[in-house]
Amino acid sequence: MNFSIYEQSQKNEIIALYLATFSASESKQEGEQVARLVTDFLAEPYPSTDLYVFVATDEQRIVGAIVLSRLQFAHAKEVFLLSPVAVATNWQGQGIGQKLIQFGCDKLAEQNVSLVMTYGDINFYGKVGFSVVSEEIIQAPHSLSYPKGWLVKPVLDDEILPITGKPSCLKPLDNPQLW
Repeated sequence: MNFSIYEQSQKNEIIALYLATFSASESKQEGEQVARLVTDFLAEPYPSTDLYVFVATDEQRIVGAIVLSRLQFAHAKEVFLLSPVAVATNWQGQGIGQKLIQFGCDKLAEQNVSLVMTYGDINFYGKVGFSVVSEEIIQAPHSLSYPKGWLVKPVLDDEILPITGKPSCLKPLDNPQLW
């Protein structure tokens, strides 16, 4: 299994991975929504310091992908949001997602990113060091429909200090319905 930053030539394969994975695990509608989200991320010419997409490949075939995008706070350390994450259905349960997330977090730490946030299931993300964080400590860009799903992982040190203010996120995630 190889982990790397994605290449533009992998764009369609990554989108297909998200569509298939979320269609199988959630619904066709959810698969289409997540695939559109990823399409929007990959279509925009974001600065390389604002968006990272990492892939897990097995013999040139993409079996996992993660998107990490900047959360911009007025006065804060470097913070990124992990969303969405996909591992091909027949590759799930082998730790690929966990290893890919750790790979991405390690790469962000090399860029002096302090925290990685995500919005999801603590039972999965807790396996790679995420913990629930209150919005009194770190606000989300939009109101959360499931506040216990707001998670943080320190990547430079273990200290999580409060961050003042509401962050902005990249355009594909700047939709209250996603939160």
